[in-house]
Amino acid sequence: MTTGTSTTAKRRRLRRGAFRLHPAQVVVAGFAAAVAVGTALLMLPISKAGPGGAGLVDALFTATSAVCVTGLTVVDTVTYWTPFGQVVILLLIQLGGLGIMIFAALIGLVLARKLSVRARLNTAAEAKAVGFDDVRGLVRGIVLISLAIEAGTFVLLFLRFLLGYGYDLGEAVWHGAFHAVSSFNNAGFALYSDNLMGFVSDPFICLPIAAAIILGGLGFPVIMQLRKEFTKPLHWSMNTKLVLWGTVVLLVAGTVYITVIEWDNPKTLGALDPAARVLTGFFHSVQTRTAGFNALDIGAMHDETWLGMDVLMFIGGGPAGTAGGIKVTTFAVLFFIMMTELRGEGAVNIFGKRLSRAVHRQAITVVLIAVAAVLTATVALMLLSGEDLDRMLFEAVSAFGTVGLSTGVTPGLPDPAKLVLVLLMFIGRLGPLTLGTAIALRERRILYEYPKERPAIG
Repeated sequence: MTTGTSTTAKRRRLRRGAFRLHPAQVVVAGFAAAVAVGTALLMLPISKAGPGGAGLVDALFTATSAVCVTGLTVVDTVTYWTPFGQVVILLLIQLGGLGIMIFAALIGLVLARKLSVRARLNTAAEAKAVGFDDVRGLVRGIVLISLAIEAGTFVLLFLRFLLGYGYDLGEAVWHGAFHAVSSFNNAGFALYSDNLMGFVSDPFICLPIAAAIILGGLGFPVIMQLRKEFTKPLHWSMNTKLVLWGTVVLLVAGTVYITVIEWDNPKTLGALDPAARVLTGFFHSVQTRTAGFNALDIGAMHDETWLGMDVLMFIGGGPAGTAGGIKVTTFAVLFFIMMTELRGEGAVNIFGKRLSRAVHRQAITVVLIAVAAVLTATVALMLLSGEDLDRMLFEAVSAFGTVGLSTGVTPGLPDPAKLVLVLLMFIGRLGPLTLGTAIALRERRILYEYPKERPAIG
């Protein structure tokens, strides 16, 4: 009897193990569920202005864009959606920015004041944490940081809307809150039909939004370390140093590139005074970090500007934050690998530390999958829409990088092309490596190795 009982119990454990999801699979499933719920809510008649409810494709596209904190839109946010629909979008942005597993862990801490080992694993996987012993502190830190930055941005925007533009109290509160959440979470949704073009020369609107975007794009691990050890740069991790240096270099390079090329373009910077041109060039360099607000008509920019922005959007921001793209750290790792090979050195050393060889493979894998995803989507968009390469490449990179900038063609794309962008936003938000890990059924451990051989390279 005892043997039979133990055998039955063992079979039950095996069955449970067979259906137990890998943490990466749980993250993907969580985001998919959030998109599904958001789509259902936006299809309700109460969410859409005018008679009837939103169509499936428009609701799905908007929900995916909000949960994946992208900002690409196929309808005008301020006129198409009712206040209820706009609140749904705002909640989806906050949920997607925090992370589904982090939000679930927060609910667990509030209600049960504890987390299971499984919940800790899932949360740590989404937050890119090294361990999961202090996941409770990690969750609290992420939530507090998010709310603090959003609150500070809200106060600045609220005062500007109230005192500078004569909004009434309720309108100033709503606009301040919506754009504060949208900016920190790098979402790019705005409550204006022309996005932020009406504030192109206003530093009291552009700079707080840009600051929130930069902070959100650094990633939670970097922000949390800076909060504890801001005055101790020698204690900063390699991740923090790479993100900070990469962010500064890319912001400066992007500002110079966009400002110089668009300086005399009468349809963009050419219509502004010199100080406003520099401000706007910086603002749009920030947007390429995966935010997606625009204070200029992106469709009126030069093709050369689009190409430079493609590169910046593809790189994106810091890992484990609200930014997309391949991440600054991935780009930096590949740069240092290249420099090491050019110098003929054996190990890749960064900031006085040796880079793990496993990171080499991860960086190369992420970039190759990302390139494949963007190129495949670009070809599909061209075939489905009949649009030119430059515009479709821009839309594809913007969707994959969860940026939200557009040359203006997204609303007019056929439904199949919109679904391509939906898939690309989903892949871009979760990351190629996370999505690939989630698809794999299990990790295989090879117990043998083949003989080494070196093919000719180059």
